Amino acid sequence: MKKNIAVLPGDGVGPEVIYESLKVLKKIERNYGHHFNFTEGLIGGKAIDKTGNPYPDATHKLCLNSDAILFGAIGEPKYDNNPTLKIRPEQGLLKMRKSLGLYANIRPINVFTSLTDKSPLKKTIVEEVDFVFVRELTGGIYFGKKGRSKNKKYAYDICSYSTDEVKRIAKIAFNLSLKRNRKITVVDKANVLETSRLWRETIQQLITEYRLPITVEYMFVDNAAQQIIKNPRQFDVILTDNMFGDILTDEASVITGSIGMLPSASIGNKVSLFEPIHGSYPKAAGKNTANPIGSILSAAMMLDYSFGLKKECQVIYNAVEKTLKQGFGTRDIFKKSPVSTSKLGDYISNNI
Repeated sequence: MKKNIAVLPGDGVGPEVIYESLKVLKKIERNYGHHFNFTEGLIGGKAIDKTGNPYPDATHKLCLNSDAILFGAIGEPKYDNNPTLKIRPEQGLLKMRKSLGLYANIRPINVFTSLTDKSPLKKTIVEEVDFVFVRELTGGIYFGKKGRSKNKKYAYDICSYSTDEVKRIAKIAFNLSLKRNRKITVVDKANVLETSRLWRETIQQLITEYRLPITVEYMFVDNAAQQIIKNPRQFDVILTDNMFGDILTDEASVITGSIGMLPSASIGNKVSLFEPIHGSYPKAAGKNTANPIGSILSAAMMLDYSFGLKKECQVIYNAVEKTLKQGFGTRDIFKKSPVSTSKLGDYISNNI
């Protein structure tokens, strides 16, 4: 199989973790007879420094001409610490999502058996946790109309959704649920928000229309935030909007022991993007200490979701599991005897 992959390392630890993903993918190439053509592009703070644009036209064209996108991380302290700046790295990520139509973010939450004692939660709570978030990615408050009054003392951010946007993301959750345990939890704030009531009405209509053998329950976001920690095994597929999904997926990452462990896929109409859920972690940039597993597992998701290479995807998961069982990991999961970012990538690659 021959595929073109856009590689967007981004800022902070992004380049370090994405390099380990490429290392693993190149091993898959050699072992399974595939050819991946990697082409690098600029995004975020690095793109602003070189072009003045956090998502340059050249990067957009590269993404459109690729079969999938591997993304590192975005964000730089010099921009984070100055809220008055009009051009910011995060604008590049939002523009990319909107421009490429990356409307569905899929984030699996599962705990490797060898790491159940690394979670801050009790082992009895995190054992056998296996659920997945389906987060709407191009609507809601992040993309709604926003602004300030002339005197700068009044600000607004409007949250808006259409039935078409809800239907589109709900269908992703339905299809995913049919491959799992056929249970969906819709997380919202329908007792307060009109957009949440629209979500409920639209999803209920779809369930009636399609007559799918799926159990759908509804949970307010404040309760969901508690239940994810108290009893995460109750969940199978969690379907939610953009902002709630952003917050809850970071909360759920605690279950696994480290946010550096988690991959994600952003599904679009033309091309899909794969990235670890962690940020750019600028304090660790250049120190070779960041956890590359989230990025490596994102590459595995790419093989499955974009290329249909389920076997190769599973091979990477198995290699990660084997490496962890051997006691190798970065300092976020193995504080007493950590290995470096690059060394962990070597161990995982060698276990393929």
